[in-house]
Amino acid sequence: MFDALTTPALYLVPFLGVLTVVVFIHELGHFLVGRWCGIKVDAFSIGFGPELFAFVDRKGTRWRFAALPLGGYVKFHGDANAASETDEAAIAAMPPAERAVTFAAQPVWKRALTVAAGPAANFLLAIVVFAGLFSVYGRPVLTPRIENVVAGSAAESAGFRKGDVVVEIDGQAINSFNELQRIVSMSPEQSMVFLVDRGGQGVRLTATPRLREITTPLGKTRTGQLGLEAGGKPEDWRVEQFGPLEAVRMGAQETWFVVKHTARYLGGLLIGRESPDQLSGPAGLAQVSGEMAKIGSNALLNLIAVLSISIGLLNLAPIPLLDGGHLLFYALEAIRGRALNERAQEIGFRIGLAFVGALMIFATFNDIVRIGPQILKWALSG
Repeated sequence: MFDALTTPALYLVPFLGVLTVVVFIHELGHFLVGRWCGIKVDAFSIGFGPELFAFVDRKGTRWRFAALPLGGYVKFHGDANAASETDEAAIAAMPPAERAVTFAAQPVWKRALTVAAGPAANFLLAIVVFAGLFSVYGRPVLTPRIENVVAGSAAESAGFRKGDVVVEIDGQAINSFNELQRIVSMSPEQSMVFLVDRGGQGVRLTATPRLREITTPLGKTRTGQLGLEAGGKPEDWRVEQFGPLEAVRMGAQETWFVVKHTARYLGGLLIGRESPDQLSGPAGLAQVSGEMAKIGSNALLNLIAVLSISIGLLNLAPIPLLDGGHLLFYALEAIRGRALNERAQEIGFRIGLAFVGALMIFATFNDIVRIGPQILKWALSG
């Protein structure tokens, strides 16, 4: 019985920790920029539902911690709810001095800056986390030396040989086997020119990674594969160390790579090139969080960075209810010279709510299909 209780907890605790950090930073971005813009903040909530405990700071913001730690929100003065819908009636009844510090009373650039600060904080968090990991652990680098060419693979057809060292791909310098894998995985069915060092001689080879579907902790994903394998001999390994400034630069590069990879996946999802099986809900994220926690703190920190980027990108989608939807409304307001009427905004929010709800249902269904049997085993054990 003890194992049946503790095994889910080993996944739940890291999941809640990861989600709380990412959501807190996102909302902190809204909060800090909103205050900088002179907007009054009524509440900063970690979680939803019944309030467990709270305190009020010297500027009147209520910092609340709620029973359901699956998100959070910042409620600005004049907002009707946590989704930042405007309470027109309440604002109209306010005296001029109070109305001046509401979110709705701000010029469009201040509202847009405050809304964009949430996703921006997520990207900044990722850069900081990646930079910290590079500073502390460095970066293990495996020389892109080919130890084996899989028989019948695209690499064999292209003429790769054992002992080749990949120097460039399409003119881009390659410094590690990990770089090689990343570029190939993101380029299925795309012809690529490789420059390899073969016994001191430069040889150019043209190869097209084949599209393969593989299973990851987040589900199935489609990736490019050539059929090249590294040997991993001790002499081919080294650890690159970075100073603070170089680590920040590397952190920004890593963040940009994840942004591109995620955007490419979402684009592929829209045109049917990628499988939606990789979409995960809370249960799937809890499983991955637990697995990363087993590996170690550096893996869990890496997950925080990746999840932070994903949440930042998701919130920038031009869907009403999300930050990107608000920014879309503000862009239209700037172009038209006036805001959309309340009815149009209400319809937009309802459409956004339906879309986000459907996405969560689909992601949760994926979780049930993928890890439902394991959950059932936990429930029945002991």
